[in-house]
Amino acid sequence: MKKIVTLGEIMLRFSTSLGERLSQTNHLNMHYGGAESNVAVALSNFGHDVYFMSKVPDNPLGLAVERHLRSFNVHTDYLLKGGERLGTYYLETGVGGRSAQVTYDRKYSSFSKLTLEELELDFDEVFSNADLFHISGITPALSERLKEMTLYALKKTREHGVMTSFDFNYRAKLWSHKEASETIQELLPYVDICSCGELDAVYLLGMEEPSDSTNKLERLHYYYKNIQEKYPNIQCFSSTIREVLSASSNRLQGIFYRDGDLYQSKVYDINHIVDRVGAGDAFASGILHGILEKAAPQQIVSFATAAAALKHTIHGDCNAFSLEEIIAMAENESGKIVR
Repeated sequence: MKKIVTLGEIMLRFSTSLGERLSQTNHLNMHYGGAESNVAVALSNFGHDVYFMSKVPDNPLGLAVERHLRSFNVHTDYLLKGGERLGTYYLETGVGGRSAQVTYDRKYSSFSKLTLEELELDFDEVFSNADLFHISGITPALSERLKEMTLYALKKTREHGVMTSFDFNYRAKLWSHKEASETIQELLPYVDICSCGELDAVYLLGMEEPSDSTNKLERLHYYYKNIQEKYPNIQCFSSTIREVLSASSNRLQGIFYRDGDLYQSKVYDINHIVDRVGAGDAFASGILHGILEKAAPQQIVSFATAAAALKHTIHGDCNAFSLEEIIAMAENESGKIVR
């Protein structure tokens, strides 16, 4: 069992039912989730000792968040209470040729008002004997103080010898390319495991596109090799390749890069998407689990992609599947009845 720490905002999600627009519905479905909390839940399901650091209001919604995390055995020792509101967002569920749409309502949330002083003393305690710290680009996008806190936390992990994971998770509705690029490049010298795709490399890191290749896998190999030359501290990279046939049907493949080699999973044809939100976090948690367990690279990417594919089959942000269920998905034919 590994000790894992994540830091980020957990929100309340309101989703429309299939076939309803947000502007016309009279009924919304509720789920709790957020990038780092989703990873925390998945890794806890895999048997790890996971701590989630955040801040929620001291009201019934904050209590519901705490109960949600504890129901998955995620430690809430560093879940601060205070502030005025829990961040929320609204998801208009897509179908066919109509894409899903997200509307944020997270300004002035308890987490966005979090200060370094509130958690500074806790970092030494929570990073003591920790094996991994995971954070995403969503957290520093929320406020200047959270940019400062993200950098501070990553630097603090170096003092404790903790491995670090950073998922770009760029959200155009939260900050500009310029802001994201400048901040992420300041954070990357303290990152060991990096999740980023081709567009991240080009638009956020300013990598030149290769002139001699139109193959996506070859381009990813080129980008990862060049990013690692600039940031030799980064040990491995991961991403997914998603072909969107419609809002209800996608093809998904996972990619993992380590020691100069690029590994790829099989391609999953996901022909009926129940809920795509959180699939990237499911993939990230699978990659992290494999690395922590010192699995072979091909095994790591196969497991992570199976976890992401499974996430598409259930409602909510969290990937509530066990280790055994994901391994079975990776090893068996999709859709096969397990008796």
